[in-house]
Amino acid sequence: MKTGFIGLGAMGRGMAANLIGAGHEVVVWNRSPGPTQDLREKGALVADSAAEAARCGVVASMLADDAAVREVLIDGGVIDAIPAGGIHINHATISVALAGELGRLHSARGVHYLAAPVFGRPDMAAAGALNVVCAGDASALERVQPLFDAIGQRTWPLGTDPVRASVAKIAGNFMLASAIESMAEACALTRAHGVEAADFLAIMTQTLFAAPAYQGYGKLIAAARYEPAGFPAQLGFKDVGLALEAGDDARVPLPFAGVLREALLEALAAGGGDRDWASLAEIAAHRAHLDAR
Repeated sequence: MKTGFIGLGAMGRGMAANLIGAGHEVVVWNRSPGPTQDLREKGALVADSAAEAARCGVVASMLADDAAVREVLIDGGVIDAIPAGGIHINHATISVALAGELGRLHSARGVHYLAAPVFGRPDMAAAGALNVVCAGDASALERVQPLFDAIGQRTWPLGTDPVRASVAKIAGNFMLASAIESMAEACALTRAHGVEAADFLAIMTQTLFAAPAYQGYGKLIAAARYEPAGFPAQLGFKDVGLALEAGDDARVPLPFAGVLREALLEALAAGGGDRDWASLAEIAAHRAHLDAR
């Protein structure tokens, strides 16, 4: 299937590479040229503009935040460039407000909009092992399912309203942040009483919390390995903010999201915005006057 792919960051590079590997004809675009050249060597065609990539008729995008999505897709003319009847797959984590706006803009042009955010870090993107949460027109989803099969281990449909997929992604990231913060505070507590984080987390992640989120982030915390970031704290701060915003819109109190926001803001204030958000463990340790590990 001929497919445009816009946005080749840590996640997008692996996703686009897997599309190429599955035999799809992929036309890529990125604001910086480095990743496009790497994918050209794998067999991708390189577009001169995002709008050119969108003219494939099916286009996927993986951009960082609302501002980037608005700049590239709306102001940059991508939506206008998609042929009538075409499909735009948005893999980015964006606000529910922007998700609704994008749905209306695409509909007005006779273009299908699929919100398809993904769960997984860059290593899972490279391995084609993401989980794709998707909402939008069922016939459009059926058409692009081969693309989702190439990038992910499972697709989770959530109906026809794209906002549903976006809010599910936001809520999922809120849960991940909550897991990280709970481990961070628990490790500070055990360390203060002489139990090393690695020893404590080995017990927890092999018994009561034997789940991928705790095991994966627990390893990072135990090893104090926060660079290079699989998911930077600055993006975590953005996503917790999106959760609070979505809660405000629907009158849903999210008390712990406020705690997470402040912890992540503290990480940013300390200059750790580009470090993995598992570095919240160092913030908790600092509050307890413990040495960073």
